[in-house]
Amino acid sequence: MKRDYYEVLGVGRDAAAPELKSAYRRLAVQFHPDKNAGDPETSEKFKEASEAYAVLSDPEKRQRYDRFGHEGLRGGGGGFDPSIFGDFSDLFGQFFGGGFGRGAAPEGEDLVARLEITFEQAAFGTEQAVSAERFERCDECGGSGAEKGSRPAVCATCQGRGQVRFSQGFFTMARTCPSCRGEGTRIEKPCPSCRGEGRKSARRELTVRIPGGVETGTRLRLSNEGNAAPRGGSPGDLYVILTVTPHDVFRREGDDVVVDVELPYTVFVLGADIDVPTLDGEERVTIAPGTRADAEIRLRRRGVVRLASSGRGDQIVRLSVRIPKSPGKEERELLENYGKMIGAPTSKKSSFAKVKKIFEG
Repeated sequence: MKRDYYEVLGVGRDAAAPELKSAYRRLAVQFHPDKNAGDPETSEKFKEASEAYAVLSDPEKRQRYDRFGHEGLRGGGGGFDPSIFGDFSDLFGQFFGGGFGRGAAPEGEDLVARLEITFEQAAFGTEQAVSAERFERCDECGGSGAEKGSRPAVCATCQGRGQVRFSQGFFTMARTCPSCRGEGTRIEKPCPSCRGEGRKSARRELTVRIPGGVETGTRLRLSNEGNAAPRGGSPGDLYVILTVTPHDVFRREGDDVVVDVELPYTVFVLGADIDVPTLDGEERVTIAPGTRADAEIRLRRRGVVRLASSGRGDQIVRLSVRIPKSPGKEERELLENYGKMIGAPTSKKSSFAKVKKIFEG
C-alpha cells in the first residue's frame, strides 16, 4: 500500500504551493541518491517524495487525488510534466528526459593582483602597470587543445551531449559525463605545445586605469584578463586590489583631506596669515585674532576626487597650540611676567595653593 502523499511530505491537506515546495526540497536534500550512494532505503524515500510532489504540485492531479486517492491517478490523466521540478535544478541538475545538452564550457579562473599607489595617485587617479602570471590561449592549437590538423572527437560515452542519463525509480535524471567532463568531446591527439590544455602559462604586464577617490582595499575588475579557459571557454577576470601608502602630512576622512597645523600661542591671540600645504600646493590662510586653539578651517574643493561622482571633497585644517618643551631663560621670564599680569599660576606651588583654596571653599 502506498503511503498518503501528504504524509510523505509531512504537510497538511490544506498546504499551499510554497509549503509543498519547501517540504520536498528538505526531503530531496536528505534522501538524494548522490548523498546516500548504495543505500536502497533512502533511494526509495527519495523516489516516494518526488512522486508525492509531482502529484500534489499539479492542481488537476491533486484534485483527483483528494477525491479518489491513489485510485484516481490510474491511467496517467495527461501524463507527467517534468517542468514542475525546474525550481530544484540547483539541487539535481537537469531532470526527466529532454534538455540533456552539453554542459557549459569551462570558464577560466579569476586572478588577483596587488598594487601599491601613493596618496596623491589615490586622490586624483592615475594609470599604473601591473604584472600578472596567467594562462593564455595556446597559439599553436588556437585554444582547442588538439594537435594542429586534428580536431576533438565526439565523446563515445555521451555521444556529444556532455551528460549521461540514468533512471532513478519514478523519473530519469542526468549527470555530467565522466569521460569528457561535460564537454561533449575528447582529444585523441593532444597539442604538443600545451599538452591538450589549450592554454599556456605566460607573464603579462597590463595597464590599469585607477580612478580618483580609491582607497586601500578598493578592488578594480579587468574583465577577461584572468586565466584563459581550457579548450576554448571564456577567460576569467583579473581583480586588482589597491593599497594606498600613508602620507607624511595628509590623512583622509571620507572624501576630505585633513592636515594638522601647530601654531604659536601669539598667532591665536593676535592673528596672522600662514601658508598651509594642500594637494594642489601651498595656500595662504588667514587666522583671525582671538581664534580658538582647537579651531578648524575648511578649504572648499581641496580634498579627494569623489569616486563615481563629480567634484572633490574639502581640506580641513585643524589648528593646535605649539607648546615649547624647554623654553629658554628669556622666554620663561616673558611667560612668567605675562602669567602674573593675567593672574595665572606660574609655578607648581602657586597652582597647588590656588586649587587647594578652591576645594576648601
